[in-house]
Amino acid sequence: MARRLARRRVVGEVSELAIEVGAGRPLEHGVEVDLARLSRYLRTGRGGLPEVLVGHLSHLLPVRDVIVLRCHPVELAARLDRARRGTALERRENVEAEATDVILLEALALGRRVWEVDTSGRTAESVARTVARLLSTRPPPRVGRVDWLADPAVTDYLLRPVR
Repeated sequence: MARRLARRRVVGEVSELAIEVGAGRPLEHGVEVDLARLSRYLRTGRGGLPEVLVGHLSHLLPVRDVIVLRCHPVELAARLDRARRGTALERRENVEAEATDVILLEALALGRRVWEVDTSGRTAESVARTVARLLSTRPPPRVGRVDWLADPAVTDYLLRPVR
């Protein structure tokens, strides 16, 4: 396994890495990741591991720093609808998780150093520049600047029945 990862990567996606090291199983829609197995693999420090792990499970792995990409829930709902990602219920659950800070709170509860980056209305390039700046300068962690529930448009969305 380690031979396959010999080439150093700067960025790696959690589900792809999990499959590569035998800690993930492809499903029809996504990948089932064995977090315990992948965590054990990452703790061994074997060569070829990416410097940055990307994915909605990455904050649950043995990492020190976490950058949580945030998006206004109404914008996120529109993005997910356009991309036709998952069922209507899965998209709704994703939006609810964003509105209620689920990933942020999980990362903080695990004692990670956390930064939030609001991606609403921004291009991927702009967000990438912000993330690169955070990675290069490692300023003091910064959270709590995003409060989606204070926005009436978000609470209106959350009160609507799932279609």
